[in-house]
Amino acid sequence: MSEKIDAKLVKELREKSSAPMGDCLKALQETKGDIEAAFVVLRKRGMASAQKKASRSTNEGAVGTYIHAGGKLGVMVELNCESDFVARTDDFQELLKDIAMHIAAADPRYVRSDDVTAADMDREKEIYRAQATATGKPAPVIEKIVEGKMAKFYEEVCLLDQPFVKDQTVTIKELIATKVGKLGENITVRRFVRFKVGAQDWTIATTKAAEPTEAAE
Repeated sequence: MSEKIDAKLVKELREKSSAPMGDCLKALQETKGDIEAAFVVLRKRGMASAQKKASRSTNEGAVGTYIHAGGKLGVMVELNCESDFVARTDDFQELLKDIAMHIAAADPRYVRSDDVTAADMDREKEIYRAQATATGKPAPVIEKIVEGKMAKFYEEVCLLDQPFVKDQTVTIKELIATKVGKLGENITVRRFVRFKVGAQDWTIATTKAAEPTEAAE
């Protein structure tokens, strides 16, 4: 017999996850009303669903902007999907605005880890390896330390790996996957630029060959 779930819980999970009401109800029934556990269930399903759609072409979409208060910081981002219909939905536009705002706040340098240049990777690995070697630990341990620090590096500089500034429990990749699951189309970040008044340089990031991001269905 299915667990009896309060409609208020379903509504709360719907607002938290953007998943369809039916999926929220099922997740809550599976977790016996534990909303945090149900949210994890929905995230896992969203990522699995997204992976299935990751190979689909995303030739439609929209360009969004975010200008920080005072006009000192600005972002422009291109978010792609499969159809113009989805690109015009409120959900897609909300995602576009959230990603632009996140880029302004978190200052990523790349779209995803595959886009990090060989020079940047080699530089970071050299630094981390030197730091680990100075501790006197054996070589296998040193490599494990370098691997862990590189994962942290990607989380800091790659958009898709960063925790979403409005909800640190969700990465941008997972945020996109949630919308993919709801809208039924692959969604990818193609490129973005970030400008700051007075800065000597600016960020221009384009994902390699405009390949689909790891978030889709």
